[in-house]
Amino acid sequence: MQYHFIANQSQPASGGHTLPVIDPSDGQVYDEIQRGTAEDIDRAVQAARSCFEGPWGKLNAAERGRLMMRLSQKIAEHAEELALIEQRDCGKPTKQARADAAALARYFEFYAGACDKLHGDTIPYLDGYSVLTWREPHGVTGHVVPWNYPMQIFGRCVGGALAAGNVCVVKPSEDACLSLLRVAQLAADCGFPAGAINIVTGYGHEVGDALARHAGIDHISFTGSPRVGTLIEQAAAERHCPVTLELGGKSPQILFEDADLDAALPMVVNAIVQNAGQTCSAGSRLLVQESIYEQVLERLSKAFSLLRVGPATLDLDVGPLIRASQQQRVWDFLADAQVAGIQMVAQGQIVDEAPDTGFYQAPTLLRDVPVDHRLAQEEVFGPVLAAMSFRDEDHAVQLANATPFGLVTGVWTRDGGRQLRMARRVRAGQIFINNYGAGGGVELPFGGYRSSGHGREKGFEALYGFTILKTVAIRHG
Repeated sequence: MQYHFIANQSQPASGGHTLPVIDPSDGQVYDEIQRGTAEDIDRAVQAARSCFEGPWGKLNAAERGRLMMRLSQKIAEHAEELALIEQRDCGKPTKQARADAAALARYFEFYAGACDKLHGDTIPYLDGYSVLTWREPHGVTGHVVPWNYPMQIFGRCVGGALAAGNVCVVKPSEDACLSLLRVAQLAADCGFPAGAINIVTGYGHEVGDALARHAGIDHISFTGSPRVGTLIEQAAAERHCPVTLELGGKSPQILFEDADLDAALPMVVNAIVQNAGQTCSAGSRLLVQESIYEQVLERLSKAFSLLRVGPATLDLDVGPLIRASQQQRVWDFLADAQVAGIQMVAQGQIVDEAPDTGFYQAPTLLRDVPVDHRLAQEEVFGPVLAAMSFRDEDHAVQLANATPFGLVTGVWTRDGGRQLRMARRVRAGQIFINNYGAGGGVELPFGGYRSSGHGREKGFEALYGFTILKTVAIRHG
């Protein structure tokens, strides 16, 4: 049985109800979490406020950094434990779960070093005045963390918020929250004061809604779907609470005829099958110049057919999807493709060891997907790659910008001028030239255009969103 973590203590839900924890690899219940309520959120916010106005607010930036570095080291020491928790809770193959634990430690290491680097400025002004700016924390920040990368997204939003001097109330997904409960306990073991990190589990429409509406929350960060992001922002807008939103994407990989295919194609495959395609920045659209289109599809067909899908513990190329409803969502997209006559080029293989009760989907490559079909417009959040061809640079830009999203884009070309032109013309928050994802890039600001959200997380830029700028004008004659 797992409990909320509020004020450095494990606490049951006020309503006395629980939710099952299901292993995506076999569909079986293996634990329980608390089904939180608005009352639980209120307790967490009160604990956070007391901490902010008390022990956490009294720490100077260097002391905050030392605490966060201690947590980074503690996470590294418990990396295998955390990876095994994440593996079972999310269905991640072992190597992916270990990478997530390593990334979490790196986030806290990065933000630990940033705590005392967040400076204000001085502004030349009228004679007899001195004007300066301070960056101050919002206070109590709320964080809605999704199920696809609980540890990584916790690290990038909570790490940044703490570094800026805030305290945090976190609502993780009911589908994957066990690793975050463990991390909160590790933080307490490191000496974080009670109330600095609080975790309340439960349903989004109950706990998440209460968090978004709570008058004691001073800033909200949310990662999830555009639909829920809109609801979060509407609730927060009623009290003018600032919100950072990361809402996914329909990110293109653009291959020009001069691309190094030996370098590009393995990354194209990895960018859609990593975490079973359940990645906000998944390269889910493949745009290929006409002259190399057939060659690229032939090579990708062979690569996809070799991919193996199975239980997380087998550490194969792809694990299960998170839940049955997500599996059905992917099936619905593929059924629509079949009705539309979209041709399937290749699929991976689900291994015999995969239980029928698990939530598996073979990676699927589709060709000639019409630009207006939902497979080219909507986020599938599964291992499905939609390929289409383009004529020239202008056509590539047109296709790349032809969705409501704008999160990430990969551009593959040896032409230096084209690299810069594409980076300028494609509307996305991250542009990768001859690579994709840059190895995770804790240091790299992350966020989108349009329906992909607004605000930035990761890197030093995130700290600006977690602070308020105050201008102080002193007249001294």
